[in-house]
Amino acid sequence: MFTSDADWCPCTVPRLAMDHSPDPSHLLSPMALRRLARSCLLEDCPHFDWAGAVVGEGRRLATILLKSPGVLAGIPFAVAVFQELGLRANWLRTEGEWIGDPCPVAQIWGPARHLLLAERPVLNLLGRAGAIASVCRRATERASSLGWRGALAGTRKTAPGLRLLEKHAMAVGGAQPHRLGLGDLIMVKDNHLAVVGDVDKAVRDARAFAGIFCKVEVEVSSLEEARQAARARADIVMLDNLTPQGVRETARALKEEFPTLLIEASGGITEETLPLYLCPFVDVISLGSFTQNFTALDFSMRIEPEIGGEPEPDSGIPSD
Repeated sequence: MFTSDADWCPCTVPRLAMDHSPDPSHLLSPMALRRLARSCLLEDCPHFDWAGAVVGEGRRLATILLKSPGVLAGIPFAVAVFQELGLRANWLRTEGEWIGDPCPVAQIWGPARHLLLAERPVLNLLGRAGAIASVCRRATERASSLGWRGALAGTRKTAPGLRLLEKHAMAVGGAQPHRLGLGDLIMVKDNHLAVVGDVDKAVRDARAFAGIFCKVEVEVSSLEEARQAARARADIVMLDNLTPQGVRETARALKEEFPTLLIEASGGITEETLPLYLCPFVDVISLGSFTQNFTALDFSMRIEPEIGGEPEPDSGIPSD
């Protein structure tokens, strides 16, 4: 609890609990956060808030509890929701922190019906982000412990409307977000090749648009296709849906012939099968399971019982 109103601050993001790394929240556009917060609130309350009329706008204190172990992530998104509703918050734990036991992570102060408007959107955002960050943290730590020095990455297999949240959660968990959308990297996939009909032509056409500022990646399913892409000056080759042995053998052959070529492995790789794909010739392994196979962390919000009269100076409840 807090001893005075000075202990309370406007809804700001606490420092990331990983001093050795840049803070991923600094990548986030305030305008994008505001837009997502408004979208979540409007989805949950597009017109009347019938129960909100029951509780009114008397000021109350609420506590957000994390009830399952995992990485706390998504705080900037929760902050954006609170700011939209004029709520004040004090975070008790930090973004990126692994929390092993059930505990309070934040206390929120403001009009009762505004607290309840924020409740479900915030808990949904924190639960999903925390789960993805936890999966990424486990996977990256496991890969590192096995001596692999490459990068784990996510994919575009994200929930519609929540890609920014999920990509941010990957970064908090230590994984690479990969591309956020089609404009971040020229990726020539199997369906592109089916239309064009030729790897060399597809890469040359992509390179004509890419110039010097955009990398070209080609999805391949064989060593011969990979060689064609590398000879056409692709920057990255993605070995898609190969067996673990196929990935290792193909990656070794490519690195011997094209030492500077970046090699990515993808397709059906999970946290459980990941160790089978780790080898020194693979630079990146991307896992769609980061954003598809997880159980959301369990959060809840509890509004404290009403305190009669004006709060005492040392009550822990801010006076406005």
